Amino acid sequence: MTDTSSPRLGSWTYQRALMLMSLCLLAGIAGGWTIRGIHPASADPARVVSAPQVTPTNTTQAPIPTQLKAMVDNQAAPQILRLKSDPRNVELLTSIGNVYYDAQQYPTAIDYYGRVLQLNASDAAVRTDMATAYWYIGNIDTAIAEFNTALTFAPNNANTLFNLGLVKWQGKHDSAGAIADWKKLLATNPNYEAKDKVEKMLADVEKQVAAKPGTKG
Repeated sequence: MTDTSSPRLGSWTYQRALMLMSLCLLAGIAGGWTIRGIHPASADPARVVSAPQVTPTNTTQAPIPTQLKAMVDNQAAPQILRLKSDPRNVELLTSIGNVYYDAQQYPTAIDYYGRVLQLNASDAAVRTDMATAYWYIGNIDTAIAEFNTALTFAPNNANTLFNLGLVKWQGKHDSAGAIADWKKLLATNPNYEAKDKVEKMLADVEKQVAAKPGTKG
């Protein structure tokens, strides 16, 4: 969970990708981009921060939230059963958290990520994912605090810097803060996969700041 070369936003497993696509189709969800950062920065895809969007994909009625939660619970059930006999298994806790995160069940994801961090507080990737989940439930200040804590363990983590900049920009209208985070990201991670996207966002925000001198954007 320490890969900083690609967004965690890690690399999706085939099974997880199929599961998520199935859930999205059933629920009629088209998620915004967040590097999964806002996805965890481990062996799974990065998660990127964005405002969640809901877009119908067909005329079939989507499951209501309680139905979707039941579907995800069923998907995670085998891992949760294994966890009963191995409650301190960090990889298992992280995997379950990722299942709920990918299905946009953010409070449950936060619970599992929090359990991981109780066992391994220095896991910057999991903390970044948890911070991103806090963003999605509207807890901006906690999200920023958790991103900053993650940076104390991994100061140059690309996904953390990417997402922290996005949350500052979108959640706090703090253009200066976002610019600083993204410039640090580019300086310390020259081979970052989302480099072109970061450079474009940086240019756009700097243009906004130049047009409104004396403001945070």
